Amino acid sequence: MFETDAELAELQALLDTSLQRSTEHLRSIITPGERTLTARQLAAVCAGMCTMAVSTVTAKGEPRISAVDGHLLHGHWYFSTSRTAAKARHLAARPAVSLAYIRGEEVGVFAHGTAQPMNPASGPDDPDWPGLLQYMTDFYGSSPLSWGDVVYYRLAPDWMVVFASHPDQLMAGQARPE
Repeated sequence: MFETDAELAELQALLDTSLQRSTEHLRSIITPGERTLTARQLAAVCAGMCTMAVSTVTAKGEPRISAVDGHLLHGHWYFSTSRTAAKARHLAARPAVSLAYIRGEEVGVFAHGTAQPMNPASGPDDPDWPGLLQYMTDFYGSSPLSWGDVVYYRLAPDWMVVFASHPDQLMAGQARPE
């Protein structure tokens, strides 16, 4: 878990306001204190790589979905793709994105926001890029930049909710980082 107390507080505020702004139907499924997780619990559950579905939109407004390696770091989701992938072209033109991480019936994380490129082809890199690149290099055992023309994104979320069918059981099974 890499989140500071301030980052967890910011993520918790997002989770709380997102659920409050959600439909009655969603709030009947994701009930605070019963079937959701706190920001701290989410960071523990999503430590490491999470296979996520990412949704983009074509120029014709048609939805497209694909899988990415997602990493929750410092309270934000990060993911990558080849700069030549369709999703990279979609995000360059229309950066609105939806992400979902679903692990069976145990946990589901759903988010909407804007994909921010971390290592653009031109212009200055994001100031968080060196730390992210080091984390990814350590995690994967090689620099993602050695894989080809890779672009990393940070989700700037404007909505995120978390469903957990049995939070107590889920958290009891979590390995706690030292």
